[in-house]
Amino acid sequence: MTRSPDSRPTAPPATAAPAALRQRLAELRGPGSAQRPLDARALAALAANPGCRRRVLLDGAGVDKSALARALGAPAAFGQSQFAIARGHSFEARAKAGGGTELVRLLHEQLRDGTPPPEPGSVDVPDLTAGGPEGRTARTALALREATRAGRWALLDHPLLALPVAGAPAFLEPDAVVVHPDGTWTVVEIKSFPVIDGAAEPGKVGAAARQAAVYVLALEELAARLGDDHPARVRHEILLVCPKDFANVPVAGLVDVRKPRATTRRQLARLARLEDIAAGLPAGTTFDLCLADDGRTARRPAEELAAAVEAVEAAYAPECLAACELAFHCRARARAEGSVAALGRGLRGELGGLTTVGSVLAATLGEPPAGDGDPDPTVVALRRAAALRAEALAAPLTGSGAACL
Repeated sequence: MTRSPDSRPTAPPATAAPAALRQRLAELRGPGSAQRPLDARALAALAANPGCRRRVLLDGAGVDKSALARALGAPAAFGQSQFAIARGHSFEARAKAGGGTELVRLLHEQLRDGTPPPEPGSVDVPDLTAGGPEGRTARTALALREATRAGRWALLDHPLLALPVAGAPAFLEPDAVVVHPDGTWTVVEIKSFPVIDGAAEPGKVGAAARQAAVYVLALEELAARLGDDHPARVRHEILLVCPKDFANVPVAGLVDVRKPRATTRRQLARLARLEDIAAGLPAGTTFDLCLADDGRTARRPAEELAAAVEAVEAAYAPECLAACELAFHCRARARAEGSVAALGRGLRGELGGLTTVGSVLAATLGEPPAGDGDPDPTVVALRRAAALRAEALAAPLTGSGAACL
């Protein structure tokens, strides 16, 4: 694609963390440990639990949480099979066949705006090849600007976007971004779960929408850095492409992501900054596994790793079991400490200042506190519930209930 002299972004992409922070995060990973990228799925899960400083730090530092969980003796029990991954890649390749024309045609069908459908060869597919994540994000920004000014359909295949998270950039790679002839942008999310009889599983659609909302936020961040004067450049509906019924034929639908986008933006703003979390750690803290020559066997004692992990505050909830590799370790710790967090966020919120099972039992079964002050309404409710339970257990069974015995 021909470049115009003024097609360069007006502001450089914010894809570099401060050198001191990068050095500190590398120390936390350990020498020779590669940084794990923070993808949109992990970022959406992080935004769903912004109070967990442990996950903020480990994800921000690029620590391999799966390997860390194995070394701690609490491996994660979720993840995609190799068959599912291969099937997903095969379906994505089919959806993008024809130089992107088929994918743009699916989008055009959903728009129903009266414009003519794209003709074969009418969709530009710019080359996004560049060295390193910073180079790829800069190339993506340039390609988006050029495609927007061209006034034609364009498909950016696996562009790379940057989104500041907790003071450091997260690099995100959507399946595709379509540039419309009117200059607007649509995120394309390709999933391998089926649409059966015109409907897909709501939970999976919701998860895809939350993931795509992260890409929308990153695109909005990019548009702001480019000095774009079009406030509605990024469309709030994403194109979700899935297999139709049990075949491998792509079918698409538009999904409104305004609500998950607003929620994710608000939750990401609540995250503690990486430098603040790292500054509170004991001297010498590191999550280095000291891997053996096979690249998988951890030689560092599990007790040392556990001490390093516990130095960072966690906010465990049962929902973490489906979203975080360290969830089983955190659950075991919460249970060992008798934390009510292991029983769910709803119950944890209802119990107020009673943070352990022991304190709940003591408040329920103990003597009322002395003094004329107003009693704690939580304690009053617990004691009332205990009294009702005792009364129910003490009452003799009558009628049909007794006959069943």
